[in-house]
Amino acid sequence: MKNINSLNTSDRLPLETEEQQALFEWAEMQKQSMPELSLMFAIPNGGKRYRKTACTLKAEGVKPGVSDIYLPVARCGFHGMFIEMKRKQGGKLSDEQRNFISAVAKQGYLAIVPEGWEEASKWILGYLKGEVKKRG
Repeated sequence: MKNINSLNTSDRLPLETEEQQALFEWAEMQKQSMPELSLMFAIPNGGKRYRKTACTLKAEGVKPGVSDIYLPVARCGFHGMFIEMKRKQGGKLSDEQRNFISAVAKQGYLAIVPEGWEEASKWILGYLKGEVKKRG
């Protein structure tokens, strides 16, 4: 597992996968005071795979654009929280990701696109504390 502190002191920009691993490491350390974090999970939609595995996953319902992380906890008038993790610089949303975020937002979910694990953790803390405001 990546050490959160090593991401902060490295000269290179962490990859999206490293940011996501650091977020789950942070969540693990926070579970005692925020047990809802034990419900947060990754959605293994992206990444490179062998063709057979990709075909199997597609047949099982894996869809492009689905966010990386889901926190199935209702707060602030939302049903739950989707997180599309991006690295601190250079991460871009695909059209499928934009469409998914828009669709779940219309269904009453909070959908965010944080740049880096620290931004994601601040959103999660605010959400769990009831500090996120619902628009509309």
